Amino acid sequence: MFFTYTAQIRLTSGLLAAVLATGCAIGSKTAATSAPLLPNSNTYQVLLLGEVHDNAQGHKLRYDLLRKRVEAGWQPAIVMEQFDRENQDLLDKAQKKCLDAQCVIQVAGGARWDWQLYYPVIQLALTHNLPLIAGNLSRADASRVVRDGVKSSFDAKSIQDYKLDQPLPAAIRSAQQQEIVTGHCNMLPEMMVGGMVDAQVARDIWMAKLIRDQRPRDVVLIAGNGHVRKDIGVGYWLNQVAPALTVYSVGFIEGSDNGGRYDSIQTLAAQQRDDPCKQVKK
Repeated sequence: MFFTYTAQIRLTSGLLAAVLATGCAIGSKTAATSAPLLPNSNTYQVLLLGEVHDNAQGHKLRYDLLRKRVEAGWQPAIVMEQFDRENQDLLDKAQKKCLDAQCVIQVAGGARWDWQLYYPVIQLALTHNLPLIAGNLSRADASRVVRDGVKSSFDAKSIQDYKLDQPLPAAIRSAQQQEIVTGHCNMLPEMMVGGMVDAQVARDIWMAKLIRDQRPRDVVLIAGNGHVRKDIGVGYWLNQVAPALTVYSVGFIEGSDNGGRYDSIQTLAAQQRDDPCKQVKK
């Protein structure tokens, strides 16, 4: 398919805004159901819980899983992709002053999420005095990474710890590139792909770094399925720095292809939605 220059710019702008907003790709539409498979013990220090961002069933199942563990006495910090890390001060103030989740959302939330899907998790954190940690890059920070590369948003020690002064491992870059191209309807101009891979990787490393910063406290990560993957996502980057953490990852997916990406999966019926590729296929 060929585009005029104007059409390509319009497509590029729309897709770049989408990836800088969430850093996550479009999900599969395969329908399936199953019970979540989770470890019986609480020996895992880090629990990575994924999502299809707009799948209400997945949000409910994930919340119920987390609520049961917290009510049984577990006291993790909760790192959330939905809050920009640059807004941690606002989030800290909101947790001290707010009586309900809606107040936290108004103080520290952004405009690009369906916050009512996250209300229960935020309220759970307030009720049980669990720290909320902002895990995402802002759009401005992600734009800098797209322009200047992964290491542009990290300090010298992090660059050394995660070996960001070296090229990304070929397997990581290749897999992330495939996910981004496929997740954006196979319509991305080639010139955009490398920068978008860098932005996705930078998000994963920031989440891994913030999880490590909570030690020795246990941590839950609430993020898109692409981020909680153990082969190329946050789970991979957590294993690149000593000391080792015990990590368990759960994908909440529309479909049934684990492929070694997660320790377990909760498959979901597909959310009813318009074809996400319809606009870019015109």
